[in-house]
Amino acid sequence: MRLIFASNNQHKIEELKAFCGKVSDSYRIEIVSLKDAGIDIDIPEPHDTLEENASEKSWTIYKLTGNDCFSEDTGLEIEALNGEPGVKSARYAGETRSFKDNIEKVLNKLANETNRNARFRAVISLIFGGNETQFEGICNGKIIDTPQGTEGFGYDPIFIPDGSNQSFAEMSIEEKNRFNHRTKAAAKLVAFLQNMKTNSTN
Repeated sequence: MRLIFASNNQHKIEELKAFCGKVSDSYRIEIVSLKDAGIDIDIPEPHDTLEENASEKSWTIYKLTGNDCFSEDTGLEIEALNGEPGVKSARYAGETRSFKDNIEKVLNKLANETNRNARFRAVISLIFGGNETQFEGICNGKIIDTPQGTEGFGYDPIFIPDGSNQSFAEMSIEEKNRFNHRTKAAAKLVAFLQNMKTNSTN
């Protein structure tokens, strides 16, 4: 199975390649980045929900190539901030998309807050055979006071998932994928495709 991943984010590409390459011995999904597919575009994310943004990106690539593809949009949703930064996670501190500035803004807003509950929520939009199906993955955790670790990207240095005492930025890709919202959504995508394959051979 070969799927174009409608993303220019190398970190996300590496995470999903690491996950999908180990799904099973009998069924593997080859993840093809936009760069490897020879597509040089930056797809806008103009909508107010993760679902709409994911759909925008996958349909853009499907209409451009005619190939089966998928996209993903993720938001960090912080309980004490009424779900912020949410769909605006990448641009929370401005259009420069600075991870450092985004983290500083979150920590400043939570400076006097004892409720540190948060979750990462990912939505994958799959276009397969011209039809769209969406899959959601959620990772619950907490925001810490001080960034920890140098791995990962985005808000990883200030997010500790439930069940761990390490931030995402202190984990290898393999360790992070045990908790990762993105790989939870990807697991549902893989199960869907495996089911489609099984049904088509019966």
